[in-house]
Amino acid sequence: MQLIFDASVSPIYRGVLAFFFIINIVLALLIVFLDRDRRDATATWAWLFLLFVMPILGFIAYIFFGRGIRKKREKGFQHNQIEDGMNRVKAQLQDSTNHIFNSENPIVRKHADIAQTLMSKESSFLSNDNKVDIYTDGHDLYDQMKADLRNAKSYIHMEYYVLELDGLGTEIINILEQKASEGLEVKLLYDAVGSKTVHKSKFKKFQSLGGQVEAFFKAKIPFVNFRVNNRNHRKIVVIDGMTGYVGGFNIGDEYLGLNEKFGYWRDTHLRVKGDGVDALQLSFIHDWNSQAKREQLDYNAKYFPDNAQQGGDVSMQMAVSAPSDNWHQIEFGYMKMIMNAKESIYMHSPYFIPDKGYINALRIAAKSGVDVQLIIPCKPDHIFVYWATITSVAQLIKDGVKVYTYENGFIHSKMMIIDDEVSSVGSSNMDIRSFELNFEINAFMYDEQIAKKLKAAFFEDLKVSKELTIERYEQRSNWIKFKQAIAKLASPIL
Repeated sequence: MQLIFDASVSPIYRGVLAFFFIINIVLALLIVFLDRDRRDATATWAWLFLLFVMPILGFIAYIFFGRGIRKKREKGFQHNQIEDGMNRVKAQLQDSTNHIFNSENPIVRKHADIAQTLMSKESSFLSNDNKVDIYTDGHDLYDQMKADLRNAKSYIHMEYYVLELDGLGTEIINILEQKASEGLEVKLLYDAVGSKTVHKSKFKKFQSLGGQVEAFFKAKIPFVNFRVNNRNHRKIVVIDGMTGYVGGFNIGDEYLGLNEKFGYWRDTHLRVKGDGVDALQLSFIHDWNSQAKREQLDYNAKYFPDNAQQGGDVSMQMAVSAPSDNWHQIEFGYMKMIMNAKESIYMHSPYFIPDKGYINALRIAAKSGVDVQLIIPCKPDHIFVYWATITSVAQLIKDGVKVYTYENGFIHSKMMIIDDEVSSVGSSNMDIRSFELNFEINAFMYDEQIAKKLKAAFFEDLKVSKELTIERYEQRSNWIKFKQAIAKLASPIL
């Protein structure tokens, strides 16, 4: 400020300083008074801090990372309420008496409050007839997925945050091209930022064969996407309305453990058969119609065949979250699980930067005698986020939560299990970005066998993990402490 009025400073330099000073003031006013959709005052203060500490960089960062989706724009994502899904949700809520659902599953009856908490959207109906297979290794997952894709008879709907056109990606696209040439309806939706090396021009053959492809929130200016926030982080595959996939794996060689930087890629993904596939289909239709200017999908019976007779008995709900939601369905589902836990809570999350309420819920659980354990990566995927994660878990460690760093490569799994009864697997990390800024989807399952399988995989991970003790944490260098301090300040906007 003083330099602007210092006569010894050149007029041009003073003019530049004055320009950025005014820009900062205007932008600060816009953030405080006009960004009505911003929910958390701490995020506003974080942006104001960044703007005035680093005026130029702060301004650029806000342009790319600071803007949210306006409510009026989000209306484009609401289209028609999916009548069948909403009717199922309403009927189940009406049938519940004192939070007890009419279900033969004792775990559903015991944790009916979790199920009711999630029943806020058309895709969150409770289905009781699902067959669920769990995959923790990319090779096993994609061998099965490729077989299912090749056996498709009617249509394939696929959406991913990251789609790389490398070895695995090219193999998947080749299968989609073959099925399109056979006359099947094949639709592919990828995120324009997550799949930054991909462009629709690379799908000319796929489109010439009848396949359809769309980019989620694509850049309006070539090579410059100003909407880094509000990304479609979901991973969904629906085949013939009979088989669905959901979880943490994206598509690319990296997820087969072929990236030297990360090594083995540990993740969790589900293959679903049963009425839970209908919920995945509803989510895909919603996302596709929000981006496709033509070829809008309707909600006819073709996409919702009778798929109940699959020989499964797993009860599940699909929870979805979006940037304009005031009800953070996945976050609150996680929170409700934490509150219901009486014996154990086991978690994976590669990025762990939740808000204070979430941290406190875990602290309370640990203090009340619940065995709370969390596995995070031992190496950074995104360096700033990694140091913010380490800072977030420090308080948990002090209050009795056991935190481990995965030492066998990179762990990308997003999972929670409570009391060997209820579990959640999906795309949502345990951080503000997933809870409030991205489009996410998680499966919540009420099944002892599924919970025990996930628990067994968790304890296998512990064998190649190292506990982050207070002593180990305190041994960090001053340079690391400095990076953590900066990451902590920025955590509300990461």
